[in-house]
Amino acid sequence: MKKQFLWICLILCALCTQIGAQTRPADLGINQGAEILFQHPLPAMRVEGRKNGTYNNYEMGIPSLLTTKDFAFGEMIHQLRNTVQDDRRIVLINGRILMCSNNWIRDFVHEMKAFRHWEYDLRSFLDFIIDTQRPDGCYYELIKQMDDYHWKMVNENCRVLYPEDNLSLVRLEIEADIEYLVVEGAVYYYRATGDDAWMKKVLPKLEKGINYITSDPKRWDKDHQLVKRAFTIDTWDFTYRPDAGINRKIEADTPMGIMHGDNSGVYQAMNQLAWINSRFGQEKKAKEWRDRAEKLKKNVFKYLWNGKYFIHQLPLNGAGLDDKEDVRLSLSNTYDINRGLTSLEQSRSIIEEYQKRRKTTKAFAEWFTIDPPYDKPFGKHGPGNYVNGAISPFTAGELAKASFENGYEKYGWDILCRFEQMIKRDGTIYFLYSPDTGTQQGGGPSAWGAAGLLSAIDEGLAGIKDRGIGYDLIDFSPRWPITDYNELRYITGYEKSAKLVDVRYILTEQGMRYHVISPARKIRAHILLPEGKTCARVRVDGKDFPFKISTVAQSNYVDFELSAEGKANMEIFFSKNR
Repeated sequence: MKKQFLWICLILCALCTQIGAQTRPADLGINQGAEILFQHPLPAMRVEGRKNGTYNNYEMGIPSLLTTKDFAFGEMIHQLRNTVQDDRRIVLINGRILMCSNNWIRDFVHEMKAFRHWEYDLRSFLDFIIDTQRPDGCYYELIKQMDDYHWKMVNENCRVLYPEDNLSLVRLEIEADIEYLVVEGAVYYYRATGDDAWMKKVLPKLEKGINYITSDPKRWDKDHQLVKRAFTIDTWDFTYRPDAGINRKIEADTPMGIMHGDNSGVYQAMNQLAWINSRFGQEKKAKEWRDRAEKLKKNVFKYLWNGKYFIHQLPLNGAGLDDKEDVRLSLSNTYDINRGLTSLEQSRSIIEEYQKRRKTTKAFAEWFTIDPPYDKPFGKHGPGNYVNGAISPFTAGELAKASFENGYEKYGWDILCRFEQMIKRDGTIYFLYSPDTGTQQGGGPSAWGAAGLLSAIDEGLAGIKDRGIGYDLIDFSPRWPITDYNELRYITGYEKSAKLVDVRYILTEQGMRYHVISPARKIRAHILLPEGKTCARVRVDGKDFPFKISTVAQSNYVDFELSAEGKANMEIFFSKNR
C-alpha cells in the first residue's frame, strides 16, 4: 500500500509539473512581443496553491472578475448579478408581452444600469411606456393589478385601466423623474444595440417628454425656471400629509418644492438628446439642447447649491416640515455628480460632506437616504425608517462611482469592500438598512442598489465606459492599483449584440500592463498610476507611444488616445528610483 501511495504521489507531482510547464509565462501566446508578462491564464481554480476560482466557474458572467488571488470580489459581482436577475418578470397587458425589471419604469431604468449587459429583451417595457405617452408628452410609469389600488390614488388622466387583464397603467402625478428616466433607458438600449431606426422613431417622443416636464404648470416653476414636484423625500412618491398613503395627486393645496435630483436628471437627458441629434447630423437641434441644459444648470446652482452640496428641497407655497432643508443631505447628491452636473471641485465637495458625516453619524454607514431625517413622521415613516434616514446601497453605489472618478479612488474601493462584507454576512443585498443596527428594512427592490454597485464596479473601478455604440468608442480609466489584486481579468459588454470587452491586467515592479480585446475603434486611456509611482514610458502594441500625465486631485493618471482594431496591448513602465 505504501508503494502504491508513493507512486500515486509521484504521478500527481509529474502532472502538476507538466501543467505548470504548460502555463509558464513565456508559453502564453498573449505575452508575445510584450516586456511585462502575464503570469497565469484565467479562469483557473488554483494558482500557486491558492484556491482562486469556483467549481464550474460560477463567478463568470457579464460583467465578471477573475483574479489570481481569490474569488471573493468575483463572488460579490455574482451575487449582485443574481439580485438584479431576480427582479425580472413578465407582464401580459393588452395583448403584449413585456419584460419588466421591475414593473415600474423607474426601477427598470435604475436596474438597467446592470442588466443591459446580459438581458436580451431590453425594449418591450420601454416601448410600451413610450407608445402610451399622453398627447401632452407625459408618460405613465407603473403597471399594477387593479386590486392594488394605485390607480385610485391619481386623477383620471393619470391612469389607463385594462379590465380584461386586471391591470392598470398609472402615473403617480406627484412624480417628476419619469420623463428623464425614459430618455436614460432609451440611451442604454441604443448603446447596447445600435438600433438607429428605433432611435429615430422614438426621438420625437423623448424630446416631447422633456418639453412637457419643462413647460407644464404642474411640473415647471416659471419663477425659478426649474422642474418642481410635490414635497417628497428626494425622488420618492409620497408627501408628509396625513393622506400621503392614498393620495398621489397634485391638487391646489399640495405642498410643492424644487428638488435637485429631478433637475440633474433633466440636465442629463438634455445632453443625451444633444448627443443623439448630433449622431444623426442634426447639429442645430443638438446645440439647442446643450444650450437649454446649461441654462438649467445655472438655475440649479443659483437656487439649490449651498456652497458645499445641494440642499434637499426648495420649498414652494409654504411647504416644508422644519428649517433644516438648507443642511439636509439627500441621496440625489450622488446622482447629480454622475449625471455630469458638477465640476471636479463641486463633486469633491459633495463627497467630502459624506466623509465628514461618516465620522460624526451614529449610523453604521454614511450612505443616507436623507440626513438629518425628519423628526416628525414623513407620511408614516419616523426618523431612521425607510427613506426618512435609512441607509441605502444605491447611495453607496453612486457615491463609490463618483469617488472613483473624482480623485477619491481609495474611498470608492473602501465603500465596495464594506458592502462586500455586508453581503457575506447576510448572504444577499437588501433595499434599505436600519441606520442603528445595520439590519435590513426591506420596502423596495434590492436590485436597485445592486445595479448601482455593479455600475460603480464596471464604470468606476474597472473604468470601462461606452461612449459610442457597442463600445466602438471607449473611455478606459481602470483603477485596479488601489486594490490588492496584482493580476486579474475583467469582462464586460452586451450579450444581446455580442459586444465584449475583455481586459487583462498585471502589476509588477517594472510596471503594469493592460491587454484589451474589444470592438473599439478608438480608446481614450486615462490610467491610474499606483501611489508613489511615476511613468517613464508607454508602449502600445510593442511600440513606444506618446503620453501625458494628468492629475485628479492627488491622483496621477497616464493619458493617451489610440486607434484600435480588436486588440490593444498597453504597457506602462515605471521610473526607476534613484
